[in-house]
Amino acid sequence: MSYILTTQCDDDVGLIAKITGLCHAHNLNITRNNEFVDKDAKRFFMRTELTGEPQNDFLSQLRALLPEGAQLALHDDTKTKVVLLATKEAHCLGTVLLKQFEQALNIEVMAVIANYPDLEPLAKGFNVPFHVVSHVGLSRAEHDKKVGDLIASYNPDIIGLAKYMRILSPEFVGRFENKIINIHHSFLPAFIGAKPYHQAFERGVKIIGATAHFVNNELDEGPIILQDVTSVTHANTAEMMAKMGKDVEKTVFSKALQLASEHKLFINGNKTVVFS
Repeated sequence: MSYILTTQCDDDVGLIAKITGLCHAHNLNITRNNEFVDKDAKRFFMRTELTGEPQNDFLSQLRALLPEGAQLALHDDTKTKVVLLATKEAHCLGTVLLKQFEQALNIEVMAVIANYPDLEPLAKGFNVPFHVVSHVGLSRAEHDKKVGDLIASYNPDIIGLAKYMRILSPEFVGRFENKIINIHHSFLPAFIGAKPYHQAFERGVKIIGATAHFVNNELDEGPIILQDVTSVTHANTAEMMAKMGKDVEKTVFSKALQLASEHKLFINGNKTVVFS
């Protein structure tokens, strides 16, 4: 069997030796290892790929060796369960569904939930359940409660906002803390809000980009996972830039989901540690 061990704890002397030593004691072979120490925060992060069969008390033994409060997880090769939220734009949703169909992502899209029915044919074309939860006549809290209950019925590991054009309530974010990944249509922190490509056009920018980030209660200011850019010139209109931007958005979004599915993401305060 193959496993991925993720470790996050306060930094201390000999952590790598303690972890690898216990792996050896359990006859686990380490096939790949990445570690990082945030010297300012004095936090240690490690991702370890293993083969073998750990005993049931492996994590409890490891926890006893590490600083108090260590966050440990042992992941098998089961695909990461994802629920996608969408509105009307198809590019991010379609890219993820296609990559799943091609088995290019280590995820299983359990369902698509949207507040409009426009994208139902797209989801149904990939045999993915599609649910419409309309926001009409509901407060934001009421709508988020209905959507949240539906999400919870699928028990996903990750919730992906595939251009879901709704501001989430603090209650919703808290319910799925550190599980929500959003794609933002700009190279944050610039051009926040409506019509970002028109804002960029008016400023005469030479690059446009997209940002995938975890969602917190500060609008578009959660820990950044991944960013990418593409070059533009004075000859590009705002509409041309929007089309180019969509290509960057869908690429960044699918890459962020892949990183999450491979357990390569660690939240570190308002930043992330991202192993390659």
